[in-house]
Amino acid sequence: MEYQVDFTDRASRDLDLVYKNINAEHSVAALKWFRDLKRSIDTLENLPNRCPITRKQNELRHLLFGNRPHVYRVIFRVVEEQKCVLILTIWHSARRDLKSIDLV
Repeated sequence: MEYQVDFTDRASRDLDLVYKNINAEHSVAALKWFRDLKRSIDTLENLPNRCPITRKQNELRHLLFGNRPHVYRVIFRVVEEQKCVLILTIWHSARRDLKSIDLV
């Protein structure tokens, strides 16, 4: 493990909302999909810089997960000095473009 993956409070809430919105508590398929999302986020421990930089904010990167129309963007910042990947938000790609306020 090269980097530690940490979630902001916002990202933790987003993850909880995804779980509820896909009804993972009552669906085996949804629960599997949710676990795959979490595993995908965990892969950021190794080579987080493999993910592309976001269009509007050069210091942020994103990991895409899912298939259309159910693609989620995991927006994160790599903090090299601390060897940390900070997950800022998890965003359904069908939503409007991210604004700075969405990362608070």
